[in-house]
Amino acid sequence: MKTQHKTFNFNIHNTKFFGQYWEPQKTEAVLILVHGMGEHSSRYGGFFADQFCKKNIAVIAFDQFGHGKTEGKRGHTPDYKSNLDSISEMLEIATKTFGDIPQFLYGHSMGGNLVANYILKRHSNITGAIISSPMLKLAFTPPAWKMKVGGLLRNVYPSFTEKTGLDASKISRDKAEVIKYQNDPLVHDKVTINYSLPFFEAGEWAIHNAGILNKKILIFHGTGDEITDYKATKSYAGNAGENATLKLYEGGYHELHNDLCKEEVLKDMVNWVESFLYTSFRL
Repeated sequence: MKTQHKTFNFNIHNTKFFGQYWEPQKTEAVLILVHGMGEHSSRYGGFFADQFCKKNIAVIAFDQFGHGKTEGKRGHTPDYKSNLDSISEMLEIATKTFGDIPQFLYGHSMGGNLVANYILKRHSNITGAIISSPMLKLAFTPPAWKMKVGGLLRNVYPSFTEKTGLDASKISRDKAEVIKYQNDPLVHDKVTINYSLPFFEAGEWAIHNAGILNKKILIFHGTGDEITDYKATKSYAGNAGENATLKLYEGGYHELHNDLCKEEVLKDMVNWVESFLYTSFRL
């Protein structure tokens, strides 16, 4: 199987974005990928993209505001709405690139927060969504002084930057993946107020309003995640009802697609998309 990889750029909100896609020889569906805080889309090349392309599912991704090769201050976004707008733009680009085929959104961590909210707040023609370890709530309580300072500066200095404090050893039980993350020059530990408080609020909103969901979703989390709260994910899925399929990976860390269980995780994701395609489009 030969996979084609291409990069591209697009502009919204006065920002030049970096995007890329991995395309199989025959494309029957496309996964639009929204990455997490401090990382970038190129981390999903290789094993992740290959597993989808082997099944004729293209993967298209972009570096979010303040991340990777996208322009702008590291760890900063204009506002929450702008991040949702970037997803809308990517859906349009996916249609222009691959034509009118089934589209699936995929969001990890912060990207999972965005996808969880996008499918509740925005109208789209996507077939379904996959949400991984979403940042609906943190698995720990941030220092009270940080939250207080953030609240005070929110309206006067929203681009105030501090460190995320993320412990890289908590992303995966695979030490090789942790080392790769630590040595990646495009990974950063910066975050501004616009990437914290509004996202925490959006996570709470999504949990309480998941009952209005009208798309099919696969949502999963590791019970050993010390970065985002898997119990919040259970609440979101529970409130979403029959539209949500929830899977918890016992002991799994934050980046399940890079964890010791990654083969099972990718197989579950690909099978979910495939089975949905067969039952929905090929009867």
